[in-house]
Amino acid sequence: MERQMAAFKTVSLFGLPIVSASQRQAVAGMLSAPQEKRTAAFLNAHCMNTHKDDASYRWAVSKADYLLPDGSGMKLAAKLQNKSFEANLNGTDLFVPLCREAARLGRSIFFFGSQDGVANAAANRASELAPGLKIAGTRHGFFAKDDEAGIIDAINRSGADIVLVALGVPLQDVWIARNRHKLDAGLVMGVGAQFDFFSGRVARAPVIFRKAGCEWVWRLMMEPRRMAKRYLVGNFRFVFNAWREARAVRAGATATTAVRGKRLLDIAVASSALIMLSPLMASTALAVAATSRGPVFFRQTRVGENGKPFTMLKFRSMYRDAEARRAALLETSDREGICFKSRTDPRITPVGRIMRKLSIDELPQIINVLKGDMSIVGPRPALPQEVAAYAPEAMSRLAAKPGITGLWQVSGRAEIGFERMLQMDNAYIRSRSIVLDLTIIALTVRAVFSGRGAY
Repeated sequence: MERQMAAFKTVSLFGLPIVSASQRQAVAGMLSAPQEKRTAAFLNAHCMNTHKDDASYRWAVSKADYLLPDGSGMKLAAKLQNKSFEANLNGTDLFVPLCREAARLGRSIFFFGSQDGVANAAANRASELAPGLKIAGTRHGFFAKDDEAGIIDAINRSGADIVLVALGVPLQDVWIARNRHKLDAGLVMGVGAQFDFFSGRVARAPVIFRKAGCEWVWRLMMEPRRMAKRYLVGNFRFVFNAWREARAVRAGATATTAVRGKRLLDIAVASSALIMLSPLMASTALAVAATSRGPVFFRQTRVGENGKPFTMLKFRSMYRDAEARRAALLETSDREGICFKSRTDPRITPVGRIMRKLSIDELPQIINVLKGDMSIVGPRPALPQEVAAYAPEAMSRLAAKPGITGLWQVSGRAEIGFERMLQMDNAYIRSRSIVLDLTIIALTVRAVFSGRGAY
């Protein structure tokens, strides 16, 4: 679809790229490059309801090169998202311009579908409205599966440049998608009830109904029994789905704006902190190197947003064999829950205790923030083995980017048990905002100097 649709501006609705163009542009674009095989489909409220229910129709629509907006329902759905189409490209209005442009270019049309004699009557009417139009052939739309190969052969032998298929939704679009590779015509289009209107079998709505966008009301009046479910129930369902999608799009846009704002805050705070704290970080690095053997930085795999692992940086506050000794110390944890913390952890170096008391060991995570692995404020990043032990409800804390500080940091740090930390993390994720982040950052300064819960 992408290769062909690039010729037109499109509006995204219901996850589909729908053409936004004038009638003249739409017809000219579809009839350009006749050597290329192209497929067009019209989408209206009924089509979108069918698209939601019918997997074969969804597949067929995904194969179309041009999706054309048909009717006031599509206009309304676009308006709910503050979008608009340049024109209503319904099949009936597009029929005459298409036939006239085909006549001007010397292209021939095959009319396939509807009841016996209707396709032929529609072709005759097209010849009257578009003088010089070449009619490649006609055929009604009643056939058995065994007749399909013969129909395709007849269409190809006719030399048709354009094939109009009027079998109704979803049959016509599925038939086209299934057989498109066998048809030689440059353009194949599903046209619904178009033949019925132009043959005179079904009266089209008066102009006043069409201009008001209420052609469906006329059709309901003409065929109340057949059209009641489609329009009375179907239209309500379509509007509800359009409203629900618009609400989801607005929520997504709001969330995207919030994410961008948070990222800008992270970059601003992290960059400023890196500059201001660089003397302290350099001094700390020298102290770590001078007082114990091993690297200055401690690198550890942590679990980030949506479960994605990343390498977190810290100043090394423990002896080199700390990881190997961890399992033997798990029973000495002073913290409730699955996160290990011990006030008398023998693996911590003397310098490390000072760094932890003042949270200096966390400063290299400013680099993680600048890289985008972490945020200034967020749930504390967990170890993979801790996440593996999470109950299902605890996985919710992975829905946000992990932070250097957070509600746990300003509320007691290691004195906070896991269950309470989980409640705080979820509360933050539900309520996060720039104002909340700035408040937590300000409170973090006080928490660091108080030293509460830091060990």
